[in-house]
Amino acid sequence: MGLSDLQDSILELKEEKKAILLVHNYQIPEIQEIADYLGDSLQLCRQAQRVKDVRLIVFCGVDFMAETAAILNPDKKVIIPSLEACCPMAAMLQLSRLREAKERHPGAPVVLYVNTLAETKAEATVICTSSNADKIVAGLGEDKVVFGPDRNLAYYVERRVPDVELAVVPEDGYCTVHRFLGNGDEAMELKRLHPGAEVWAHPECEPEFQDRADYVLSTGGMAKRAVESEAEVFIVGTEQGLIDRLRNEHPHKTFLPVKKYAECAAMKRIDLENLYEALRKEQHVVTVPEDTADGARRAIERMLQMS
Repeated sequence: MGLSDLQDSILELKEEKKAILLVHNYQIPEIQEIADYLGDSLQLCRQAQRVKDVRLIVFCGVDFMAETAAILNPDKKVIIPSLEACCPMAAMLQLSRLREAKERHPGAPVVLYVNTLAETKAEATVICTSSNADKIVAGLGEDKVVFGPDRNLAYYVERRVPDVELAVVPEDGYCTVHRFLGNGDEAMELKRLHPGAEVWAHPECEPEFQDRADYVLSTGGMAKRAVESEAEVFIVGTEQGLIDRLRNEHPHKTFLPVKKYAECAAMKRIDLENLYEALRKEQHVVTVPEDTADGARRAIERMLQMS
């Protein structure tokens, strides 16, 4: 199936503007189809750092991701197609709450999930993603770590790095989509109906679901497992956009959502129409104050080095 006229127009504008299109796995299929790079947070962080010979970075993801691209590319213009693409989890960890946690745990390094806003990242020792959080925490070699904002990702890390005490801030930060997937009952019922199927849970899923899943994987890990596994049916515990990608890349395999309508409203704020307008008008420009960007850049680059 060919591209739509609007997709073709976007690609033409992209060439004219010397732009690059970075697209997260949770974007709609029509945007995934025209991405220069499609991936999870860690993959897109790495790609943002490697961007060369372009003038404009268009980030199809949520606010903290576009900020990360701007932080890593201070010499380039970064735009996000919708100002309403704001991650609820990132907003849960306010700077004041992080500073309070640092005061309560003096000397403890701070590991923050990439799903945080720039001003908070700037006070972190190092950033992590769902694909490397356990490795980052273990790599610090400390007995205690301040960790935030996702409580379920903290659970995932605690199971794999039991010798490190995590002081989680806030106490109950979460992703609305992955919490919506519940404790795994529906996934287990699907597995009963499809013997031999693999059940995947994202590290942002509830602990009960993580414990019952066959694999706990980041979206990048899920994409890799889809290639490596000999299974034919997969029950996927994450946002619908990743399932759209997997169905497109592996039409001979079956990918079932744990629940219908598990969609991130913030990610879906971006569509072909506002992507086209963003390119045409070079809006909305993402800016991060220099002092904030310097601190956040150090934490992000340390993650990339440790990864």
